[in-house]
Amino acid sequence: MKQLIALSALLLAACATTSAGAPDPQDVFFENLSALCGQTFEGRVTTTDAADDDFRRQRLVMHVRDCSEDEIGIPFMVGEDRSRRWVVTRTTTGLRLKHDHRDPEGEIHGYHMYGGDTADAGTAERQEFPVDQFSIDQFRAGGAEVSTTNVWAMEIRPGEAFVYELSRPGRLLRVEFDLSRPVGG
Repeated sequence: MKQLIALSALLLAACATTSAGAPDPQDVFFENLSALCGQTFEGRVTTTDAADDDFRRQRLVMHVRDCSEDEIGIPFMVGEDRSRRWVVTRTTTGLRLKHDHRDPEGEIHGYHMYGGDTADAGTAERQEFPVDQFSIDQFRAGGAEVSTTNVWAMEIRPGEAFVYELSRPGRLLRVEFDLSRPVGG
């Protein structure tokens, strides 16, 4: 009987450790993104909104770089336009996505550092970033009221695809990058 009780106690302890020791989905997501550091990938628009026709005609390239323990910078090139950079940062409450826009001389260009923080744990493959108040204020000041309900998302399917998504009522943009074929910058 003592052996049965001891075995039961061990099984309970193992189950508790497994539950409590489950990896945080945001940590796994960030680690999977970090694993892409130094690599460049080509993408394509996978949605059909006419507003994205210009993107659809251009070469879309992301370069995962500027990587540290808590932040990853990802320049996103649309044709010859190199003004866009996504910045994913670990915070004390989750993950943050910001859009860093600069002109060729490095000066702030248009809307800048807009984005949001995760509102929940998400999954190891998908994180969503609802628009934050800083961005709402910036969009309103610039006359882009339509953007005040934006939700951005990023997805990583290791070895397969990275997806950048922008959604709001009446609008969906998804750009999918092929992770199985790194390319030159």
